[in-house]
Amino acid sequence: MRTPLLTLFRTLFPALLLSVTITASAQNRPADLQALPEPPPPPPGLMDPSLEPQVTITKRGGDKAEEFRLNGKLYMIKVTPPHGTPYYLIDEKGDGMMSRRESFDSGNRVPMWVIGTF
Repeated sequence: MRTPLLTLFRTLFPALLLSVTITASAQNRPADLQALPEPPPPPPGLMDPSLEPQVTITKRGGDKAEEFRLNGKLYMIKVTPPHGTPYYLIDEKGDGMMSRRESFDSGNRVPMWVIGTF
């Protein structure tokens, strides 16, 4: 049987803890905050522009097609129909044959069980 004091403690303790946490976090900010400087640009030669994909966006009827090319070779097309659910055409083998995917989810699920708790 629970005592009234224990019930009152369990009811009010989370609210008290929350109010103390909010008050303590609000008091830790310094008054003289300054904006961070802009990060320096990457060193030359680190970013190769040929590794960036070229994206071409076209309208075909009501569909919007985004073509992704790397070194001039088409490897993926993202098609967004007027209803808004996109699908992808992907050249998986590099032979020019496109296969349709609804998403990039492979469907593999890793089983996760709790082995032990401490």
